[in-house]
Amino acid sequence: MVFTAEHTPAEIVKVFPKASDLFKQHRIDFCCGGEKPLSQTFSTIEIDAAAVLSELNTAYDKWQNEDHEITDWDALSPAELIDHIVHTHHAYLNEELPALGQFVTKILRVHGKNHPHLEELHKSYNEFKVEMEKHMINEEQEVFPLINEYEKNPNSTLLQHIHEANGGLENEHETAGNLLKRMREITNGFEPPQDACRSYRITYSRLSDMETDTFQHVHLENNILFKKL
Repeated sequence: MVFTAEHTPAEIVKVFPKASDLFKQHRIDFCCGGEKPLSQTFSTIEIDAAAVLSELNTAYDKWQNEDHEITDWDALSPAELIDHIVHTHHAYLNEELPALGQFVTKILRVHGKNHPHLEELHKSYNEFKVEMEKHMINEEQEVFPLINEYEKNPNSTLLQHIHEANGGLENEHETAGNLLKRMREITNGFEPPQDACRSYRITYSRLSDMETDTFQHVHLENNILFKKL
């Protein structure tokens, strides 16, 4: 398979999961905006489209020759996907959000005077934290039970309720994605300054890990789970 500008990021990540790293590096949205062909993205940002496609296909060729375990997300039932999302991505955020918040606050308190951008990082992080906590509660208490019920007892009324609820979730995903993009901009791609202490570096590293996990989380919901309905 050769990827072209007519493929969407969501399609590519399904086939080649590590493409998410390349898309993140080039700031190409594969979760919230993952259904747009790459050609549309290339037309809106300053990027060498031919070089990106070449890098993508070279990495894919190399990846195909390696031993790795591939999960066929499309083969999972909605209930199985929900179980994975809750026990992997929700569990990660429930543990990481409060712990990482302490680090974000600590580096603001210690380094904020000399690094004023940390104040905006603190604000954006806490907005993201509140947004995702509410979002996960809504999913686990309202939307996911509806999807599980529909899988057992499919009917048009229930499906309509799910579609309406999913529209709200996708809007929340976009809000969270924009906050992550803003945090990446504020931190220069989560690159700590040369004089950064150990806590500063740990904070940026964990922010980067959280971004990666959240993008995969949203990709599984927007581009796989919701599409099954």
